[in-house]
Amino acid sequence: MSKSRPKASKEVKVIEGKDEKNVYDYVSLKELPNFAELNQQVTKLVDSSSWWDRHGVDWMILFLSFGLVFVALFLMKSSNIQTVALGVFVLGCCHSTIAIKTAHLVQHGALCSSKALGTFMVYFVSDLCGSFSGDLGYDIHIKVHHPHTNIIGLGDSSTWKVPFVPSYLYMFVVPLFLPVVTIPIVLKDIWGKWKSLLTYLILMPLGLTINLYLLMNISGFSFWGAVLCTLTYRAVLAIPYIHVNIFQHIGLAMYSPKSRPKRIYQMSTGVLNLPRNPFLDYTFGHAIVSCHIEHHLFPKLSDNMCLKIKPLVTKFIKENGLPYYEDTYMNRMWMFIEQYNELMVNAPPISHFVGIQ
Repeated sequence: MSKSRPKASKEVKVIEGKDEKNVYDYVSLKELPNFAELNQQVTKLVDSSSWWDRHGVDWMILFLSFGLVFVALFLMKSSNIQTVALGVFVLGCCHSTIAIKTAHLVQHGALCSSKALGTFMVYFVSDLCGSFSGDLGYDIHIKVHHPHTNIIGLGDSSTWKVPFVPSYLYMFVVPLFLPVVTIPIVLKDIWGKWKSLLTYLILMPLGLTINLYLLMNISGFSFWGAVLCTLTYRAVLAIPYIHVNIFQHIGLAMYSPKSRPKRIYQMSTGVLNLPRNPFLDYTFGHAIVSCHIEHHLFPKLSDNMCLKIKPLVTKFIKENGLPYYEDTYMNRMWMFIEQYNELMVNAPPISHFVGIQ
């Protein structure tokens, strides 16, 4: 296996052959497991779960985050610099929970069963609260990334790469500028999609106006102080946000659009879970951090339900001889620093899994 891939379950036996543009992995499986069996187990568990497990836990986290926004605003009113810094940090965490965790859930229809409420929430948490177009998020994430996970030229995570930037700058400095470049990038990408553009140009300035008003009238900032505070708190979790997004796909198997494997194999070989993290689990969500494989197999489930089905998915994948990739945050971070050119600059090799295609 490529040295950038973590070890999979012991049941998987892989013999590697590699040339400049291709990786040939022979996997000793005679046939792929039937995804319908896993789907049946998961459906039974979901159907027997309460509304609280399916949606309530994640709604509670969202409401708690909105409550903590006002705690942060009052903390930043203090004349003590440490208290102000704490307020900025808390506000940054709340922003991540609302604009990343919740926005991700509502894009998948995983926060609620009501389509109307789900649509409202997409624009509320993305365009209004997060200054990111919900329509663009749907196009990028739902229509491309999920169905074409690790398919070269489609969902290969290449949009995260900035090959002309050195490794340490990319890993630890560039992410801090995400709040500055987000709006120009969104405008560029939705230009010509007039309905989406109009929606964004109404909701995004409205959201920023409310944000600046609260910072000026509760926390006591001047206008430019409120602008600087906004850029700062929105950058609080920008570094781990970039890290998590590249750690969980790049460096794993990448397939040609002409020879993609079946979905169960595509997801088990192209997705990686990070360990549970009591901080990132609630600012980014289980589906993005510790249950990413489960999320890619069952994208319409909430963060809490992804965590609940994790034992079923882990058992099924490992018992059927498929890889179930897991690695620590620090291992992945050092790997990306040491192998930056291979992973983030050069084109990825195409994986060919011989014997079960």
